[in-house]
Amino acid sequence: MSSVRVGFIGCGGIANLHMNNLSQIENVELVAFCDVDEGRAKNAAERFKGNFYTDHRKMLEREQLDALYIALPPNAHSDQEILAAQSGIALFVEKPVTVTLDKALEVLEVIRKSGVINSVGYHFRYYDGTDLVKERLKDKTVGMVMGYWMGGLPGAFWWRRLEMSGGQIVEQTTHIFDLARYTVGEIVRVSAATALRALHDVPDLNVPDVGVVNVWFENGAIGCIANTCMLKMDYNTGLHIITPDLIAEITWGGVKFVEPNRIEEVRHRRNGHFYESVVFIEAVRTKNQMIVRSDYADAVRTLAVTLSALKSAERQGEPVEVPKI
Repeated sequence: MSSVRVGFIGCGGIANLHMNNLSQIENVELVAFCDVDEGRAKNAAERFKGNFYTDHRKMLEREQLDALYIALPPNAHSDQEILAAQSGIALFVEKPVTVTLDKALEVLEVIRKSGVINSVGYHFRYYDGTDLVKERLKDKTVGMVMGYWMGGLPGAFWWRRLEMSGGQIVEQTTHIFDLARYTVGEIVRVSAATALRALHDVPDLNVPDVGVVNVWFENGAIGCIANTCMLKMDYNTGLHIITPDLIAEITWGGVKFVEPNRIEEVRHRRNGHFYESVVFIEAVRTKNQMIVRSDYADAVRTLAVTLSALKSAERQGEPVEVPKI
């Protein structure tokens, strides 16, 4: 079996996690690394015996790649996906795919025309516990969901600027919105409130540190997804899905099922971050897009939800209809 030749644009924290995972998958060769920080690209290239670049255009011109991982700050997406797709290179893009719907739709159109295999890093979809939740929710009437991303302020400078990251709702809590869409159904309307309560002394910060988003699903369910980045500790990340006789709670570690007179806790046996790359590489090898659980189009739908929440917050909680993608 020939190796799948993989390149990277962006060699920071999440990229290194993907590199580590790919290095454990048979017949995957990490061959090219690009970052505006030459040191990061060079370090990755030395580690995996590949080539390094600071210009992604030069890398795409010179390297023969089967697949490309793009792990950039949300505002740094320009023509990387477009050039790769036009060259027939399969794409794995970290979430969120960008900070504007216009750019996301531009990229989506090129991906659709090119027909390249594509995936986006929504790893909660790849936990075996998530599979179990979807199975047990069959034929259930979901009444509501409650979602959480409660923790501290990430260290990256770009994360603290709304124009660069989109803030916590768009960049981080996107996982919970996506998980809600995956397990319950499409979100069609949102109403949001955000505020800056505790992090006034953080330099160059203009993102809110607390937020609450009410969501309406196409199937009639409702929900509330809350986040904060003001905590000096880890607290709570996950999604609770509520039906009359079953509550399913999905977290980093596993799932909890609450039923009348019965509670069952199941640990995830499968690492979602690792398995999403296993599936992506298999999709590239077999040219089978159907096995990918979050393609670019799906990720754009999640982006549309979170950007609509920002718009609602700007309008003092006025409900906003989510654009159909």
